[in-house]
Amino acid sequence: MEQSEVVLRAIGILTQSAEWIRTANRDAGGETDGHTNGHGSGQAGGGIGAESGERGSGEGQIGSLLAEVFPSFTVSPESTPLEAAHAVTAAALPPMMQLIGAFTYVFAQLAEVHDSGRTDITSEDLLRELALRMSRPNDAV
Repeated sequence: MEQSEVVLRAIGILTQSAEWIRTANRDAGGETDGHTNGHGSGQAGGGIGAESGERGSGEGQIGSLLAEVFPSFTVSPESTPLEAAHAVTAAALPPMMQLIGAFTYVFAQLAEVHDSGRTDITSEDLLRELALRMSRPNDAV
């Protein structure tokens, strides 16, 4: 999976998370505008998408992304524990770095706007703008 595709999926998860938080707050009888009352993360109950593994839920989207990014691999039954650990690390490290890079890039973009004091754009608008930019081949990461 190309890095730009992983970034787009990360943006989708982060964009959807605002709705998950609003839903969790509403279900818990809290505020419905996505803001917390200063006493927590705004999550209620079992957390984001905990109620199901469906594609639209947090678990579904995150699980789907992980399944697409992480390769299938086998470890020989004759491998020593150290050899098995090295095989797992060698297979998992590149996709893990790809995921970390995608979420870090999006976080940095959000942080830059926040730290600049801009109030003319919401985080959801910025995520939408980033997704549009990432969808154009010449602007990809």
